[in-house]
Amino acid sequence: MIPVNLSTKVCCIYALRVVLLISLLWYLFCIFLSPGKGSVVCNISFPPGSGVRKLANDLKDCGVIRSSWHFVLMTRLRGDAHRLKAGEYSFNDKMTPDLILKKIVSGDVDYHKFTLPEGYSIYQAAELLERKGVFKKEIFLEKCLDQGLLIRLGLKEASAEGYLYPATYNLSRGGSEEQLLEQMMLQFEKAYTTIQEGEGTRRFSRHEIITLASIIEKEAVSAKEKPIISSVFHNRLRIGMPLQSDPTAVYGVRAFSGKVNKADIQRPSPYNTYLNKGLPPGPIGNPGMDAVQAAITPAKTDFLYFVARQDGTHQFSRNLVEHNRAVVRYLR
Repeated sequence: MIPVNLSTKVCCIYALRVVLLISLLWYLFCIFLSPGKGSVVCNISFPPGSGVRKLANDLKDCGVIRSSWHFVLMTRLRGDAHRLKAGEYSFNDKMTPDLILKKIVSGDVDYHKFTLPEGYSIYQAAELLERKGVFKKEIFLEKCLDQGLLIRLGLKEASAEGYLYPATYNLSRGGSEEQLLEQMMLQFEKAYTTIQEGEGTRRFSRHEIITLASIIEKEAVSAKEKPIISSVFHNRLRIGMPLQSDPTAVYGVRAFSGKVNKADIQRPSPYNTYLNKGLPPGPIGNPGMDAVQAAITPAKTDFLYFVARQDGTHQFSRNLVEHNRAVVRYLR
């Protein structure tokens, strides 16, 4: 006959084992099984200095984990409480807490990826950002013209036009227009330091160089032609001849598509180089550094004219007679 006290101890041991087993199964259930099928999406902001408890509570409130307590326990048992990376994250309820934790520990933050093509104006950039659902067009344009903001970012010009470096940017969800502009302008400043000095730096201010580069960028299809196109504009500026650049006639009205009409070239605008001699008051787009380098170091030519061929390259001419022949050949 088993003594009562021994029987009681055995029952307690079995009961404890059952409780531990149930707890372990519940822990594993909470950690390695997702709570849903992906219909719940949650964007979480995890600022620097935030604790794991707040993170767990936010995840629980969003509905992407079952238990905030189990998430905290898992994080601490794994020694990850001090390895969490700040940032903006996107989760859904099909993800397991295990995967969620791994994403935060690895710093796999959720970004908007935005590419600014070479030559795009701030107006084109604003439209592209709105199409991608990143920012409202009107607000982005306001920031590009915000004098207080531009001065804080180190730019004394009237607009950010020309100083937004064409590249691909990762912008965290919830990021602001100011943050994107700061990234772009910092990249521009870094890139500009790599430019070699040349004729352009002796003739023009930096703002004038960027303005000329933006016109070259809009006119050129082939990168090899940029120094030659630059030489045409340098030659015209040297003799006081209007630049008569088509893209300047439609700046601020519509994107340049390769053609302008009579109404375009007669439209009053300080940017219209058909009506105004010299450079426009500012850039008409955001040039790449090869266009900037071309503005500074033009090719050595005596060309004064060019006309586009059907393949996008240009026929260059030294005088109006040659140019008229090229127009007849390629445009009529």
